[in-house]
Amino acid sequence: MPVVEESVFIARPPQAVFDFVTDPAKLPIWDSSVVAAEPLGTGPVGLGTRARGTSKVMGRHFDWITEQAVFEPPTRSVSKSVEGQLTFTVTNTLEPAEGGTLLTYRIDADAGLGGVFGRLTDPFIEKAQSRTVRANLDTLAQLLAEHPEG
Repeated sequence: MPVVEESVFIARPPQAVFDFVTDPAKLPIWDSSVVAAEPLGTGPVGLGTRARGTSKVMGRHFDWITEQAVFEPPTRSVSKSVEGQLTFTVTNTLEPAEGGTLLTYRIDADAGLGGVFGRLTDPFIEKAQSRTVRANLDTLAQLLAEHPEG
């Protein structure tokens, strides 16, 4: 199972970061691979909340539906795909750090994206995804530092 894990310091309190990264509607703002995302249903995000979205990976579009499997504000959230071509789990772990939050973002993909593109491409896809995640986290940190109202 390919895994990409990256961390970033964000100059905001853990609750503010948690609220931002768990809001499906905000995903396209900071995650360049997410073309569109929205919560399914109404009400606040919490355990069991589902979201629908579309990601673009290596030039291909993939629709997905995720569900919040773990929701422990402001320290941890786990979102798992429940429908779509890709099977993945995204884990956000947040720790207080002096002057802000250390966010660790981890994505576990069953059979890797190479399963969709061909197994031989797994290492290439994983490396490219790692670069994308790193850039996305840097964008997130900058966005939240420059716009503290989220």
